[in-house]
Amino acid sequence: MTRWFLFFNAALLAAATAWALPAGNYPAEVEWVEASVPDAPSFKTTQGIAIDMPLHMSVKVAIDPSTLAIGADGVVRYVAYMTNLSGSVSAVYEGIRCTTDEVKTYARWSQANQWTRSVEPAWKEIKSNSLPSKHAFAIARQGACEAHLPRRTVEDIVRALKRPTRTSEKVEIQ
Repeated sequence: MTRWFLFFNAALLAAATAWALPAGNYPAEVEWVEASVPDAPSFKTTQGIAIDMPLHMSVKVAIDPSTLAIGADGVVRYVAYMTNLSGSVSAVYEGIRCTTDEVKTYARWSQANQWTRSVEPAWKEIKSNSLPSKHAFAIARQGACEAHLPRRTVEDIVRALKRPTRTSEKVEIQ
């Protein structure tokens, strides 16, 4: 009796659901469009938040928190700068799409202390071995993204990036 009762109620619920949804009136999947990208912001190397990188990398990576922004399109944009062993600094202005695990480099900081826009920047898989995006992967995992979504606020990202990590949580990238 109980089995028949459960089956009948399930069938009734399925029929009511099918009747309640008009055929062909489902919302269309919205196509994502990137918002216009602002010019690369100025940055300071004196207030950076260090990014944990694999131990075999000698370059130190940091983000200037004043450059962090979450766009209306859900892209987390920032300036990351790298300091090598000799002390010279290079930087990139990038965006991370947390929902698709992609990164785009909009501009690079040259030794002449100016930004050079990337020619036809394209979204690339963040974990791709064909480009130097190990720092972008680390930034996404250490604070920019949470469960494939951007964090709610820039303050949340800064707080997550500043949170100390244990050695077992260090980013290991293949």
